[in-house]
Amino acid sequence: MVSKRLSRLEGHRRKFMAVIDGTPECQRAVHYAGRRAKNSNGGLVLLYVIPDGDFQQWLGVEEIMRAEAREEAEAVVAKIAQIVRETIGIEPEVVIREGGAAEQINAVIEEDRDVAILVLAAGSAKEGPGPLVSSVAGRAAAFPIPVTVLPDTLTNEEIDALC
Repeated sequence: MVSKRLSRLEGHRRKFMAVIDGTPECQRAVHYAGRRAKNSNGGLVLLYVIPDGDFQQWLGVEEIMRAEAREEAEAVVAKIAQIVRETIGIEPEVVIREGGAAEQINAVIEEDRDVAILVLAAGSAKEGPGPLVSSVAGRAAAFPIPVTVLPDTLTNEEIDALC
């Protein structure tokens, strides 16, 4: 069970969350979430999850690898945040976590009670729609808030028209 959402109370605003995972479709999810946030006077949360399975080395090597992964995550999210500022005109919140994606998404939802909608975009690769969309469709990772899944064929112009 998820904590009560506070986004409709005075002093709060509804936030849309997009997961930054390096896939081409995450750009569409960010664009949609950003437009919806702007058009509804809400907020945008950009979540980047560093997989924790990447650091199974000796302690010194592990610390270096963890620092490098964090630097890479910060660079990727900074670039996307800059695109959001330039194209949509809002300031996104950036959250970088380490662990499993579904676990960290749920943790952010629980911690930030203004996060009300998770936005994902389906991929068009032959491997399938993407791991997060597949897990939602297969109910392996049920999230406690509504999830918007964008089709892989939408352009930014079509997304703008929908928002």
